[in-house]
Amino acid sequence: MSFFSGLISTVFERRYRSVSSREADGRSIVELCEALLGSHGEVSGATLARNILDRYAQMNLAEKQAFFEFLMEKLEIVPEEVTKALQDYKDNPSKKTYRAFAAASEPRRQELARRLNQVPGATGQLVAMRKDLLALMVDHPGLEPLDVDFKHLFASWFNRGFLVLRPIDWDSPAGILEKIIAYEAVHAIDSWEDLRRRLKPADRRCFGFFHPSMADEPLIFVEVALINGIPGSVQALLSDEREILRAEDADTAVFYSISNCQAGLAGISFGNSLIKQVVSDLSVALPGLSTFVTLSPVPGLNRWLEDNDLTLPEKAAEQAIAAHYLLEAKRPDGMPYDPVARFHLGNGAMVHAVHAGADTSENGLKQSNGAMVNYLYDLPQISQNHEKFVGEKTVVASSEVRNLSASVKTRTQETENAQPAVR
Repeated sequence: MSFFSGLISTVFERRYRSVSSREADGRSIVELCEALLGSHGEVSGATLARNILDRYAQMNLAEKQAFFEFLMEKLEIVPEEVTKALQDYKDNPSKKTYRAFAAASEPRRQELARRLNQVPGATGQLVAMRKDLLALMVDHPGLEPLDVDFKHLFASWFNRGFLVLRPIDWDSPAGILEKIIAYEAVHAIDSWEDLRRRLKPADRRCFGFFHPSMADEPLIFVEVALINGIPGSVQALLSDEREILRAEDADTAVFYSISNCQAGLAGISFGNSLIKQVVSDLSVALPGLSTFVTLSPVPGLNRWLEDNDLTLPEKAAEQAIAAHYLLEAKRPDGMPYDPVARFHLGNGAMVHAVHAGADTSENGLKQSNGAMVNYLYDLPQISQNHEKFVGEKTVVASSEVRNLSASVKTRTQETENAQPAVR
């Protein structure tokens, strides 16, 4: 956020808060919401929005549940009105009848959210509100339609066109660095010294997407290592004893950690745009880079083996088992079982190589017995790979990975001749 936009935002924030504090409102939050939906003045509407958001922030869990139930029950569509408006449009298609149908089919709570979002800081508060909603939905599935509305609005508000890609380095504001430590979801950052090793050296990069309304809150960030060759161990990649390269001498960019930061934005996709933008920017800044790969976890491997009660051949190497899982383990809809695989394959990457013993951390061993995978972003092939995956659910993989997977099949079939391999 620029100095002047920040200054203007601060002035308006103080103005709205001062008006709100002078006009403490004794109405219930339900009454405030109805008043906001009926408001036509900018300042009065902003005052109501601020009061509602402040009131919500002070609620306990039971009160938040009651608020969401109000949104569900009292600000819902009226099916009969939707049906009538649709029939009117069908009988007489026109701008007027279409507008009436669009108005009838949109629940009033969507307009409430838009009006709440008119005050500075509201976007982040609404994201936090959806986080609360997602937690409550576990035990109260009747609230799920409300989440459809949140997700619909957020998909527009957090459109790629509104996001700003910013480099994050050792000189970034301390507040943002603290959040990088807190939000790191793949390879925990143990200390400030650990963070320094990931951000300060010449052969390390970090990039994050930010939204202008949440300028100090990263939405998602990716950590990048600039090295020579394709890595097969995350511990070696993060070692404090490694030799530091000049960025210009590296031939490979490794995306070794991608972390979503806002639980309230679950299901809003940023990662595909982030990786493609970083690949594009690094290609221009460092033309010596010829390879772009990940070093990714295989988080569903052990869970899949347990859930399917599989007994794999004793001679099958961990590397081959992981390859077989990535290529053959599918959900009922035919998509890969592994969430990280779905993400990268959906971006147009391919399964390039699988490594055993690549993550010896407690979490790495728990998830996949230490196996990790390189997804290759081959720039000329990204679009083609994406189309194959989305259209045909084809998992594009190197011949090496396919041979590893086939070796497990062969051993499994051989074992089945003597005894069942799947119990």
